[in-house]
Amino acid sequence: MAGEIQNKVLFQQVVALVKSAQQQVIRTINSTMVYTYFEIGRMIVEEEQNGKERAAYGKQVLKELSKELTKEFGKGFSVDSLERIRNFYLIYSKSETLSRIFNFQKSETLLRNSDNEKTETLYSELDLQKTQTPSTQFENSKKQTLFSFFKLTWSHYSFLMRIDDEQERSFYEIETEKNNWSVRELKRQYDSALYTRLALSRDKEGVLKLSQEGQIIEKPKDIIKDPYILEFLGLPELHQYSESELEQEIINKLEHFLLELGQGFAFVSRQQRISFDDKHFRIDLVFYNRVLQSFVLIDLKIGELKHQDLGQMQMYVNYYDREKRLEGENKTIGIVLCQNKSNLLIKYTLPEGNKQIFASKYKTILPSKEDFKRLIENK
Repeated sequence: MAGEIQNKVLFQQVVALVKSAQQQVIRTINSTMVYTYFEIGRMIVEEEQNGKERAAYGKQVLKELSKELTKEFGKGFSVDSLERIRNFYLIYSKSETLSRIFNFQKSETLLRNSDNEKTETLYSELDLQKTQTPSTQFENSKKQTLFSFFKLTWSHYSFLMRIDDEQERSFYEIETEKNNWSVRELKRQYDSALYTRLALSRDKEGVLKLSQEGQIIEKPKDIIKDPYILEFLGLPELHQYSESELEQEIINKLEHFLLELGQGFAFVSRQQRISFDDKHFRIDLVFYNRVLQSFVLIDLKIGELKHQDLGQMQMYVNYYDREKRLEGENKTIGIVLCQNKSNLLIKYTLPEGNKQIFASKYKTILPSKEDFKRLIENK
């Protein structure tokens, strides 16, 4: 029996090791592919820049290169593919990190001719060793930088390149890497205008921070979206459904709902019963946010938000703060999800300086760009 257990443990350890190795191989293949495409893009751009009539010459370069590469490797190197690879280099070579390393070539003369102080500074900045030639060090450093810089797959970058706004593209890139989004989930988050919804509640400095660091959760308001997009529930916009049916659909698609809620959420319970004075109440959904270290209560409402809905949530939050919250945990957050709301009603119902109770709209279909614009303007 002991031998069987020991063999089972050995089997599990070997399986874990092999799976880890497989994942490492996949990551290496992805990194190598992205690195290769970046370098191909660089070569194409540099070749174009040598042409007398740049635009016409560039098109001819792509056609000839596509023809030869297809002959050598088969599929994967159409003119459109090479154009995408070229654009990939043009977009990402502008990054401050990559610009710094690629400008090294222009600085080789400085290394050879400058005084010792300037030479020492440049070597130090680029983390280069004097025992190697500048050209060799540059190539090694460049490759290492690219491998550490590009953390996503080529499919991710192919989609990200379609986002024109540099800050928005940077945000989705950071969030994809941080949350391990598949390409499908990245597209879904982009289509639901996650960046726009988060940027709405931030000043210029906050929006810039989004593009540099992604979504940083430091206070309750940071987790709130308005509206929440619940198209994954499969409920038509005009379909008549009850609050219990909406709740059930959310439970059925809980993984998707957690992704929509955002970073750090863990499901606790549904229809959580609280009782006092022989009265019983039920909270639709209870979550815990690990980042904020606080409970998050969600009540679902069909139709227009009423002041009684906010009052009821205030009661739930007070109860959790006094009866459920442990020492060291932060105050409970309450979110009322409704189909429509009045900002003035919220303003005059909730106390000034409120940091715990929030009301947000939800949509069960992905709004069109025009509808999204109206939603944003009517906030």
